[in-house]
Amino acid sequence: MEHWDGTAEAEPSHRRERGRQRLASLAGVLARGVGRGGRTAAHGTRLGIRALSDRLLDAAPRIPVRDLATLRAQHPGVTDPEELADRLTAGAVKASGAVGAGVGAAAMMPTPPAMPMEVAAETLAVAAIEIKLIAELHEVYGRRAPGGITDRAGAYVQAWTNRRGIDLTTRPMGMAALRLSGGLKQQLRRRLTRSTLRKVPTLTPLLIGAGIGATINSRDTRRLAHQIRADLRKSHPIDPGYWTRGGPPGASAQG
Repeated sequence: MEHWDGTAEAEPSHRRERGRQRLASLAGVLARGVGRGGRTAAHGTRLGIRALSDRLLDAAPRIPVRDLATLRAQHPGVTDPEELADRLTAGAVKASGAVGAGVGAAAMMPTPPAMPMEVAAETLAVAAIEIKLIAELHEVYGRRAPGGITDRAGAYVQAWTNRRGIDLTTRPMGMAALRLSGGLKQQLRRRLTRSTLRKVPTLTPLLIGAGIGATINSRDTRRLAHQIRADLRKSHPIDPGYWTRGGPPGASAQG
């Protein structure tokens, strides 16, 4: 586990021990799949990693992705892809940090029974933010995935899982194929497990977790953006004139 600013060392030993036990217990629950259900949060139940992956696949086609024209209309004055990618990255980093801080703040409640559910919800929320960022970075660099909305969503989920840009020299796997591929679904579940377990420190008592949650999420989203951008820079745009044609002055500003 990473060390932070030494605050934990200043706490009484019994409080530190209670915090360690709580984190160990929650880590065990999350590692086993954060429960066994798919039942609703209203009943205070926990989502398993299998259920998390299914929900992410269900939600991915509904994540709102802006095309290049919309992005440029919403960011007037941006003159090149790198500047626009910087702005999108900054926005996603801020959003994922806010999600982490919110869950960390909720952890101040005494033994909150729904915290594993909160962590599962945070994992899905951050994944959606990052998949949206990946999709829009592909727009910015002129490397949009082929196919319709559902096929593109499957390709961007795969990119999120592998931490790589989409290789357009081969047709990316669409959503239907992704659902049928046991190997890729297993990779997705491993990625979600790692993402979920990394959020366990946000449950540290006394609101320390709010700062930790914001830091972990912001750092991870920024690292992901750097990885995807580095990958996309290695490839040429599908259409060399995409940037010029992607910025009509009357582009609508839809989110």
